[in-house]
Amino acid sequence: MASIGEHFKTNKDNLISDEKAIIKGANYRITILSERLIRFEYSTDGNFYNGETEIVHNRKFDVPKFKIEQDEKFIAITTKYFTLQYAKEKPFKGPSFAPDSNLKVKLINTDKMWYFNHPEARNFKGSAFSIENFLDKTDLSNGLYSTDGFAVIDDSNSMLIDDNGYMIPNNTNRVDVYLFAYRRDFGLCLKDYFTLTGRPPLVPRYALGIWWNRDLIYSFDDIKKLIDDFKRYEIPLAVLLLSEFWHNKDKNNYNLYKTGYTFNKELFPDPKEFITYLHDRNIRLGLNLDGSEGINSLNDGYLNMCDDLNIENGKVIPFRALDANFINSYFYNLINPLDKLGVDFYWLDSKDEVVTRVLNYYHYNNYKKSNEKRGMILSRNGGRAAHLYPVHYSGETKVGWDTLKYLPYFNSTGSNIGLSWWSHDVGGFKNGIEDGELYLRYVQLATYSPIFRFSARRGAYYKREPWRWDYNTYNIVKDYCRLRHQLIPYLYTENYKYHDTFLPVIQPLYYYYPELIDEPNYKNEYYFGTEMLIAPITSPEDKVMNRAVEKLFLPKGVWYDFKTGKKFLGNKRYVAFYKDEDYPVFAKAGAIIPLAINEENINNTYSPRKMEIDVFPGNSNIYRLYEDDGMSRMFEYGEYIITAIEFNYSTDDYSLNIQPVEGKTGIIPDKRDYIIKFRNTRQPAKVSVSVNDIPKKYNSYILDNDFIIEINDVDTRKPLSINCSGKDIEIDAVRIINEDIYGIISDLKIETLLKEIISSIIFSDMPISQKRIAIKKLSSSGLNQIFIKMFIKLLEYIEEI
Repeated sequence: MASIGEHFKTNKDNLISDEKAIIKGANYRITILSERLIRFEYSTDGNFYNGETEIVHNRKFDVPKFKIEQDEKFIAITTKYFTLQYAKEKPFKGPSFAPDSNLKVKLINTDKMWYFNHPEARNFKGSAFSIENFLDKTDLSNGLYSTDGFAVIDDSNSMLIDDNGYMIPNNTNRVDVYLFAYRRDFGLCLKDYFTLTGRPPLVPRYALGIWWNRDLIYSFDDIKKLIDDFKRYEIPLAVLLLSEFWHNKDKNNYNLYKTGYTFNKELFPDPKEFITYLHDRNIRLGLNLDGSEGINSLNDGYLNMCDDLNIENGKVIPFRALDANFINSYFYNLINPLDKLGVDFYWLDSKDEVVTRVLNYYHYNNYKKSNEKRGMILSRNGGRAAHLYPVHYSGETKVGWDTLKYLPYFNSTGSNIGLSWWSHDVGGFKNGIEDGELYLRYVQLATYSPIFRFSARRGAYYKREPWRWDYNTYNIVKDYCRLRHQLIPYLYTENYKYHDTFLPVIQPLYYYYPELIDEPNYKNEYYFGTEMLIAPITSPEDKVMNRAVEKLFLPKGVWYDFKTGKKFLGNKRYVAFYKDEDYPVFAKAGAIIPLAINEENINNTYSPRKMEIDVFPGNSNIYRLYEDDGMSRMFEYGEYIITAIEFNYSTDDYSLNIQPVEGKTGIIPDKRDYIIKFRNTRQPAKVSVSVNDIPKKYNSYILDNDFIIEINDVDTRKPLSINCSGKDIEIDAVRIINEDIYGIISDLKIETLLKEIISSIIFSDMPISQKRIAIKKLSSSGLNQIFIKMFIKLLEYIEEI
């Protein structure tokens, strides 16, 4: 029986801190890991732990600057962020008030004080195991973001990882706590956290495409029809998940035996052929694994496991996740054969938190046995350095507006503990009412979320297929699904930034405006990467107005509607009205957003041959587009390319330069076709395009409010330069609410002459109070009370601005 392998072993040197950073006595040890991070240990037997835990994988920090003052009884340690005070050798404890604590930390230049067992009342919370039992709210664990400027991670009871890489129970009796004392420097707090626990992995490129899962009994023929339907209805598909019915079951009752690891040959006669069929169509396969019932004789590796573990033939093998022999046999006899068939990743569907943590660790790290595949799983959140094991599965969520409204907030709190890759059931998984408006708002949120995964339980009336809805809903959903795949170059670059510089893909608005956390209209807004801001629609539309009414706050600066290009001034609150096909997505001034155009194979998630680059005016900017093979770990060895897209802006002159600046050529297509879309821009008086300083042919035109340049066959190894100049080429018109109101009046089913009268009232200079009176009087002209109430409400919105 083989072992799990050398790739599970950790460099022990990285686990031991520099002696210069350590202050210790007989029973305590304090390590100053950084100017903001302290490790506190207390052991009654004087034994301190230097090994790996399920949370901590590195303690080899550069020794920071700090000052020590001490005598026989007390010690004080000071960095630029804090002053620590401790009564030597006393067990760590914190009373109900800080002054009597024998261990406390004061944040310099603030009135904030941390003491042992501090309640952290101002912690903005972290994440949860799942939200499938969500009613009003989910009990969230603490995160790292706090307006107090400090947070704690307790490693005292974490499972340990031995020298061979096996996860083992923690039988030590010790205190092992990490305090992050960062004041307002949350970005540096995350840097320390990821240095301690491990950097966020780079997820495979295909994971950013559209996923499909239905809790159905699919056969190979059923899958072929499903994929044909996706193609026929022009919906891209990147990942297929198979729930428990892919493996051998009781032939008389398919609801038995959730646990299984061998393909059902009646459904999939040739598993290798099936997986090749998917791969040929650029679709990746994830298989559901739930070991809760143990390993039975329906699995091909059963007899070998019985021999390995001394189990009597015929008996169910208990699933013992913390037994090293079981884990060895499990991977050798059950998982490795699936790997060899070409299975891309596994959906670890355990509802036991401890088992989840163990399996997340083993399954994810098992990918390190070669460089061919990058680590990837789908699993519930184990809660201990869970960012190391993407992607996270939020459970079988309920269909409904309440769930949808909670998802943006939940994604944002994940960032507070370093999690970006949350995956939710688009449309909801179970119960509720199937509603077209709710479905498309789910899809729109998923388009601007880390992971986009359609999912629902068994049942003929759960409609997750876009083509099963009415024509209008289908077309809107199709457009957003295709937009999602277009966004992959942008998302993959933000994925790399998260991995390389620790910048979360989603950042809540309250990182920069903490006061907004208590304002329900704005608490769900979030930055989506470095260039975009999302204000999700999570409530039903006004049925009379036929619009979703959204109250927005835009941060300081200038912002542009991503779809229309309309200009918004920042540091302001807005009321906006959105049709079904519209969504509140904003690009910052100077934003550069690279998009893929895959006309021949819409499932393709690889680096595209043809790209659209959307460039927004208002500011100069550099966007560093990251690309690699999207699948393997070869990027760790320099097999990647970074292309700088540099925009130099002035009101009368735009210049855009695109050129590789880092990495190796040959990673991306040798030549590319570009569509450069200068948003909210007039026709320039003069345009020049060159490649490597040699003039290049191009085509240009105006479409709506954008100036577009098309350039074909551009050598990606050479610099592309574009210059546009002319007087006031940026369209400077600022979005005004009158445009929204005009559209609302225009769409209403009331007499055209009444519309003219209403318009003359709404757009007049008379006070709001007089406008209300004038609107009410229109009842004598035949205006229905439903519309009168709507216009009175509309005037309230105008008054709020």
